[in-house]
Amino acid sequence: MDIRNKANRIRLLNFSTPQMRAFHLSWFAFHVCFFGWFGIAPLMAVVREDLALTQTQIGNTIIASVAITVIVRLLIGLLCDRLGPRKTYTGLLVLGSIPVMGIAFADSFETFLLARLAIGAIGASFVITQYHTTMMFAPNIVGTANATSAGWGNLGGGTTQILMPLIFSGLLMLGVNEALGWRLAMVVPGVVLFMTGIGYWLFTQDAPDGNFSDLRARGELPEATGENGAMQSFLAAAKDIRVWALFIVYGLCFGVELTINNIAAIYFFDHFELSLATAGLIAGLFGLMNIFARTLGGVFSDLFAKQGGLKGRVRWLFIALICEGIALIAFSQMHVLSLAIGIMLVFSLFVQMAEGATFGVVPFINKKALGAVAGIVGAGGNVGAVSAAFLFRSESLSYQQGLFYLGLTVLVLASCVLVVRFSDATEAQEANAYRNAMGNDTNAGALSLR
Repeated sequence: MDIRNKANRIRLLNFSTPQMRAFHLSWFAFHVCFFGWFGIAPLMAVVREDLALTQTQIGNTIIASVAITVIVRLLIGLLCDRLGPRKTYTGLLVLGSIPVMGIAFADSFETFLLARLAIGAIGASFVITQYHTTMMFAPNIVGTANATSAGWGNLGGGTTQILMPLIFSGLLMLGVNEALGWRLAMVVPGVVLFMTGIGYWLFTQDAPDGNFSDLRARGELPEATGENGAMQSFLAAAKDIRVWALFIVYGLCFGVELTINNIAAIYFFDHFELSLATAGLIAGLFGLMNIFARTLGGVFSDLFAKQGGLKGRVRWLFIALICEGIALIAFSQMHVLSLAIGIMLVFSLFVQMAEGATFGVVPFINKKALGAVAGIVGAGGNVGAVSAAFLFRSESLSYQQGLFYLGLTVLVLASCVLVVRFSDATEAQEANAYRNAMGNDTNAGALSLR
């Protein structure tokens, strides 16, 4: 689709344009979704005691929390193409708030598992975030825009690890017992999700020139073609081997991040014998790197594109993945807390830069099936998380061993990036689009405060 009047730079403190409102609300919505999606993770030590869960059962709940997202991410991309990101995001946020608050009623492993399965649907919010910023920003800055919005959304994985134990502790100070405390704590992210959904509906629009319905009425956007058109869009993306290569690649970075979000707190709690609050604080540092790390991945993607075109974007993605795999293996071998924290931060840096680099490539695979491509690649992150979770559900395999094998997998499968190639015609076309987006504006492509 040909969307006009995209922004060629990011003005962080400007909330007056539809591009920047979409930018800020999309990252905040994704941030809040992380808050609900992984809100229970830093409290798992308490839930484990309350519901008498085994390591295998905890592993199964981790799998459930990311498995359903695979299916929903595939569907959500098609909904974005058909309904637009505004309607799609609003619906996901409002409906997603229900199971987040509903987990408070879980009283057995089975009900807890079902609740985490339902909550996992809100992880599809990532696809809408990337779709919406791609609609709003020009080729010279889209890598940075996508990476920053997703990174600040992923930051929710860090703030969740820190805030949820504090909310839980505050409830205990009010006289609530632990069994009730973790349940009441989950009401907080549920309410925030609902309110954010209302805000998204009120303050955003689908594209720079209006909502999809308005653009179609004016003949500026092709009509939604129903199920057949959506299926054709999906099949066009599914037939492209590059899409599946990026599907695997995103599993190697975002899938790993989701896995760490699920196990980090309980790993530090058990392995280093820390308190719940301290373990949550340290685990939160991993996610807090998203405040700049994923943005760096997108910035470098745009910079590599300036010098090397689309090949440069792919080259940078490969470098980031290799560094991630090495850092993960090193982290798995740490037995001293201070060293473990330091290596974890280095590992986190490259994980998130690889994520930003991945979605610095995605917008250029197939512009006519952008939602389908973003949905399939986004789903790859959750398939990676589901696959990785099997390493951490076995009673015979320690978390350290699981992390080591995960690092080896990243190193081996990073070679999938080499499958992502573009024709000379596409390279020339995108190089021209990049130059046009820059134009005569010397500040184009910049991320500024004005």
